[in-house]
Amino acid sequence: MPGSAQPLRLVVDTNVVVAGLLWTGPPRRLLQAAIDGEVELFSSAVLLDELAHTLGYSKFTKRIESFGTSIAALVAQYTALVSLVAPASVPRVVANDADDDHVIAAAVAARAELIVTGDRKHLLPIGTHQGIAIVTAREVVDRLDARLKT
Repeated sequence: MPGSAQPLRLVVDTNVVVAGLLWTGPPRRLLQAAIDGEVELFSSAVLLDELAHTLGYSKFTKRIESFGTSIAALVAQYTALVSLVAPASVPRVVANDADDDHVIAAAVAARAELIVTGDRKHLLPIGTHQGIAIVTAREVVDRLDARLKT
């Protein structure tokens, strides 16, 4: 029976959140899945700050304006979808990118099943951390679609 499965527990990296807020495609489908209760999203204050900072990049200005919205509104929209966790510590895990350590720390604190990222340079090559798989948005969408068919 669809919907009887427990929602997947996810921590979504900032690059995927930005894509989901500003474009259609698998990242947007993940945000919709959170609204629909298929997934539970977790984040931390540091990751929300990073989202606000990233949305402030000039390359996104026209896109945000075209939706008639603001950075603050987008961050508030995403914040409403997530449960906040406060990692007890942020161990160094990701070589050459301390920001990504916050993604992993949030996932550990949330007891997440998956970390969703588009970071092919730093996060995806790790594969898993403490039993948490590190995957792309497309992989999660495929998994959700497979669940709906069972």
